Amino acid sequence: MKDVQSSPADVALSIDRVGVKGLSLPITVRVKGKGVQHTVATVDLFVDLPAEFKGTHMSRFLEALGAWDEGLDYASFKRLLQDVRDRLAATRAHIHFHFPYFLEKRSPATASPGLMGYDCSLTGELENGSLSFVLGVDVPVMTVCPCSLAICDGGAHSQRAVVRIRTRFKGFLWLEDLIAIAEAAGSSPVYALLKREDERDVTRNAFAHPAFVEDVVRAAAQDLEAHPQVTWYSVEVESFESIHNHSAYASIEKAVQRP
Repeated sequence: MKDVQSSPADVALSIDRVGVKGLSLPITVRVKGKGVQHTVATVDLFVDLPAEFKGTHMSRFLEALGAWDEGLDYASFKRLLQDVRDRLAATRAHIHFHFPYFLEKRSPATASPGLMGYDCSLTGELENGSLSFVLGVDVPVMTVCPCSLAICDGGAHSQRAVVRIRTRFKGFLWLEDLIAIAEAAGSSPVYALLKREDERDVTRNAFAHPAFVEDVVRAAAQDLEAHPQVTWYSVEVESFESIHNHSAYASIEKAVQRP
């Protein structure tokens, strides 16, 4: 049959990324000290396309993904990228996984268990045998405004914020490590389930640790820089202000020099 995709392009311009978006795929993710967790990822797959070709072969992306049934880690992710690149005869392959990851989290006073979900991502690009690999997680926290606390005789406005961490690393990096770093940076973690005694403890702890968005981003960056596996990080903090009609925002991005 005629291969229309391989015919000459009407406009001879190379394309940086062409492929498929929004695929759903069941995957397994390693859990620190507890085996694996089953979840469902939204997957985007792309390759580059030279100027002389009219189109790419979309079905080959699905074939590569269908043939891949491994757990989500560095080695298996690289094999998937290589397979996509080879099937499409491309020089560069790009894949993005976005998935929820769940941890049981006990409330601080009554130890009531609840499942906390975290938005996680894994992005990889393979070009000329070189792999760029980024692991990310978005973590909700609570912040109490230090300025408000200082001027309101014990009262203060508080709100939920999100700490967005993206990392490059060597070896294996646990999602749990990134989640712990983000939660420690805020005034308090947030929880799925709280009893009255727990709400009291969370509020007391948060008001004992007020933090500007600048404080949160610096605390997270400091811990990421100290983590032995992290070689580059980007951390963003967005605070969804409760008394302002805007969000407060801060970010730090840095390569980490390791011996």
